[in-house]
Amino acid sequence: MSVIISAPASGSGKTTITLGLLRAISRHTPVRAAKSGPDYIDPRFHAAACGQECLNLDAWAMTPDRIRALAAGHMPLIVEGAMGLFDGAAPDGKGATADLARILGLPVVLVIDAARMAGSIAPLANGFITHDPRVPIAGVILNNVGSPRHETMLRRALGDITVFGAIPRTATLTQPSRHLGLVQAQERPDLECYLDHAADLIAAHCDIPALLALHNATLPNARAARIAPPAQTIAIARDAAFAFSYPHVLADWHDAGAALHFFSPLADEPAPKADLIYLPGGYPELHAGRLTGNVRFMDSLRKTDAQIYGECGGYMTLGQTLTDAKGVTHEMAGLLLLATSFATRKLHLGYRSLHATTGPFEGAWLGHEFHYATTLRAEGTPLFKARDAEGNALPPAGLVQGRVCGSFAHLIDRD
Repeated sequence: MSVIISAPASGSGKTTITLGLLRAISRHTPVRAAKSGPDYIDPRFHAAACGQECLNLDAWAMTPDRIRALAAGHMPLIVEGAMGLFDGAAPDGKGATADLARILGLPVVLVIDAARMAGSIAPLANGFITHDPRVPIAGVILNNVGSPRHETMLRRALGDITVFGAIPRTATLTQPSRHLGLVQAQERPDLECYLDHAADLIAAHCDIPALLALHNATLPNARAARIAPPAQTIAIARDAAFAFSYPHVLADWHDAGAALHFFSPLADEPAPKADLIYLPGGYPELHAGRLTGNVRFMDSLRKTDAQIYGECGGYMTLGQTLTDAKGVTHEMAGLLLLATSFATRKLHLGYRSLHATTGPFEGAWLGHEFHYATTLRAEGTPLFKARDAEGNALPPAGLVQGRVCGSFAHLIDRD
């Protein structure tokens, strides 16, 4: 089985259904997971559900060969789509989940929130099925079904369209959220119960054998360029405040011979001795007071001779101050002339084409930006020239000051 779980729109329930499928199938056979597009939250839940590291497959920032190389393997693969099936970046929708279906040749199962419809489900489903013959839709899973009678009405309206399952309406599988999306997997003490509940629901109401019969072929190997490590020895922050690093990036570095050493700033662990210290994104604003007082961690940044690179949350940590959502200002590492604030939120979202002429990530990159921080002060030499997904020039991004640099952008792959 290899299949893409998508939907007509966000909020249809595809994440919960994907997690339930992964946990239910993994009880009997190994299964892999992948997530379409730039997402750090869902993949951690996927990994917890199936016991395998979740891939990010990004049809905007990765070449088709790169996507095929990451997806290749004998183990079944379930890919969770992002947004609606055909929703991608402006101007032409590039990066949509439908692009992954075309590139990988995988069938799509469409999750439809049927809570407020009956006969109208037929034109909706048929419209998606016939919209692009290069995107094969194998059938649907009905979500939020109100009663057995409601299910009968929906199935009758769909006619010959395959229905792989009908999930009853339930309020027990909602997930708490925060400003960047869902609470992280490691922050949920009830995670195993939640995943088991989702699996039990899916096992009871989905035809898992029929889903397992979809696309039984092995996804073939492909050759693709990989990301060279920015240094030979890399110290990487990893905990609830710095959790947003892409597995394929770290795997590329490791496979190329770089030594990766992980440490926890929240536990006040100093950065290990390395050529480069990498602070990924995450939620440092939720832990700013604690980070301020973690002297061993902060001093390891201030006193090292290593290069330091910060992405998004890591970038803010390298600045002078960070103001949290309550308006409390916290002292940060003070290595960049940067002050950021969440007291007044403003969404910054979108894919980015980036080019650096200096620093550990010199050259051209494709990435994305997603944060609500406001920049109060940013003085010094910019790190990246930047363009949006439509090719429009953006203000220079990030800062570089001596051996320290960073930006709000998350790097996905080489351009």
